[in-house]
Amino acid sequence: MLWFLILLASVAAFGISAVSGGGAGLILIPLLGLILPGSQVPAALSIGTAASSAARILSFRKAIRWDVVRHFAPTALPFAALGAWALSRMNPVYLSLLLGLFLIGNLPLLFRRSPVHADIRPIRPMSLRILGGAAGFISGFTGAVGLIFNGFYYRLGLRKEEIVATRAANEILLHIFKIILYAAFGLLNARTVTAGAAVATAAILSSVLVRHLLPYLHDRLFRHVGHVAMVAAGVVMIMAAGRQIARQDNVSIQYQHVSEDISASLSWRRHVFEVEWEDGDELELSHRLRVPSATSPTVTRPPGFILHLSPRTGLQTVRIFGA
Repeated sequence: MLWFLILLASVAAFGISAVSGGGAGLILIPLLGLILPGSQVPAALSIGTAASSAARILSFRKAIRWDVVRHFAPTALPFAALGAWALSRMNPVYLSLLLGLFLIGNLPLLFRRSPVHADIRPIRPMSLRILGGAAGFISGFTGAVGLIFNGFYYRLGLRKEEIVATRAANEILLHIFKIILYAAFGLLNARTVTAGAAVATAAILSSVLVRHLLPYLHDRLFRHVGHVAMVAAGVVMIMAAGRQIARQDNVSIQYQHVSEDISASLSWRRHVFEVEWEDGDELELSHRLRVPSATSPTVTRPPGFILHLSPRTGLQTVRIFGA
């Protein structure tokens, strides 16, 4: 049942992706995480997105802007290798959190009226090479990157068909290269390939459907859908990354209000950061270390650093060494 839901979600996600210019990967990452370890999700996603890119190239091959592609790919491939290598050695959850915050930054664009004549900027080869390197690394590290660079394609003044086709041409070699790298780094197994094949089937089906829909979609609506997808994907990424960070790093928040005293604390890994409002006019910031022991796994040492602000005593700082 779960596999069937993922298949349906993949068809919908790649359909939205074609209309918005990207984002299927960011939508599918949390779903694939239900059936695969986090380090194998990008590999399965790359199999599906490679199939999606191939289908879109066939559907919109006449709209490909090769002047963009020839400067994008040369830097994307080596940086994708760097991203895949980084994925095999570290968890991408914090990068996913930052990318989610970046995507939510597009929220004001939902309420800004699009100009009748968009500001078209000349294509600078160096900008395209930098874009390719950034896209390659983030894609190799997280498995998805499409919506993050949507604004760049919009500023080039590309039509909706050109965005879909050029992005597919830019990314197909990147995804194939990543699949080879993931296999080399031991991130591909039978279950990963099966999940990738399911996503690929859905991607091809959605590309066929979108081919008939896209000509009837106005360019302004196309961009608006893209901005909505960027913000929505950002929310999903932040929620998913936040849950994973809270689980793996033992993050917790506590709050207490007694009379005129208010205190709040944030625990992260071995650290405890606390803010206290005392006697109605004094502020205290402190930091402690949690030191697990055989009898109590959450024992905390005395504060290693205290900053105290009071209208009577002024600003005081105390550093307790050996805490």
